[in-house]
Amino acid sequence: MAELIAGSESEFVARMNERAKKLGMNDTTFVNCCGLDVDGHMTSAHDVALMSRELITKYPQIHDYCTVWMDTITHTTKRGSSEFGLTNTNKLIRQYEYATGLKTGSTGLAKFCVSATAKKNDIELIAVIMASPDPKARFADAVSLLNYGFSKCQVYSDTKTNDLTPLTVKMGTSDSVPLKYETNFRYVDTAGNDLSSIKKEIKLPKQVTAPVKANEVAGKAVYTLNGTKIGSVSILYETSVPKAKFSDYFFKVLGAYL
Repeated sequence: MAELIAGSESEFVARMNERAKKLGMNDTTFVNCCGLDVDGHMTSAHDVALMSRELITKYPQIHDYCTVWMDTITHTTKRGSSEFGLTNTNKLIRQYEYATGLKTGSTGLAKFCVSATAKKNDIELIAVIMASPDPKARFADAVSLLNYGFSKCQVYSDTKTNDLTPLTVKMGTSDSVPLKYETNFRYVDTAGNDLSSIKKEIKLPKQVTAPVKANEVAGKAVYTLNGTKIGSVSILYETSVPKAKFSDYFFKVLGAYL
């Protein structure tokens, strides 16, 4: 696969290292593309977590594959076809009810490792175990980490996204412009705070002057918890409002008389 994509393994490994740097994987150096033991080939639990997060957030369909417990593969050669069964090496898929993946690995030097992903009550976590002495220990440690994470994490999501009043527009073809949030606001708390005390402040001008363009920033919603800012979301113009011409004013006045 490396040779098909990049022409050679060395070029593919160079791309791997370049991508790792962009992800902030500062403890990682790839020497080969297969992960087998070789001098200088190394990573850390933190970097594996970064790589895992990138994979599941950018390509969530990976879960459709890594949650399959057993499957049958047909191997075709010049001698004919034969079937053989494959069983998922990530035992958490069967043993831990919240498991969603992701990847196991083991070598003589690295020992037994796993990047375990799980989801519970809209919270997704990643637990990375490295250098475990045996397969059972790595899964047990992963479950301990995930349970700890689920006991500490709670998520706040702003569900009041229809509270934006259209903004007044001066000198435009329309007297107002509708607004929308750029994204939904979500906040993860690990300190046991009362998330019902989160406050939202809408910061917008009283009016704007045309022209305004759809999807440009009009203002922002600022969220605070116990007086401390925890994040913000941009508020955008939902539609465009061109600057009014003489003909627009003329027809507006005419329409008022008629």
